[in-house]
Amino acid sequence: QVQLVESGGGLVQAGGSLRLSCAASGRSFNNYFALAWFRQAPGKEREFVAQIGWTSRNTYYADSVKGRFTISRDDAKNTVHLEMNSLKPEDTAVYYCAGRYYSGGVDYNARDYNYWGQGTQVTVSS
Repeated sequence: QVQLVESGGGLVQAGGSLRLSCAASGRSFNNYFALAWFRQAPGKEREFVAQIGWTSRNTYYADSVKGRFTISRDDAKNTVHLEMNSLKPEDTAVYYCAGRYYSGGVDYNARDYNYWGQGTQVTVSS
């Protein structure tokens, strides 16, 4: 079983920055594991934000965050970070860390992810 615990959400003004972290534990992670961030705003569906391959470190981003957000992995701490810059009010959502075992590539569909954190609120004021 995989446990994912997010941290780092909060309230920030438009144009500001936040860093989210997702600590992963419980199983060995290998070439076939990927971690992603999704977000869900009130009344909207959960949407893909970014994904990183655990070993490959290949990264993928939603068009809406490309150039502003960066996903990365901290080897020593089994932690994945999401660095968010130039935040906009439309980035306001609950952000979730999600994991899956896969055979490569990117998966934008939340239903394909088996492991989820509890979520952390990000609020961007205008």
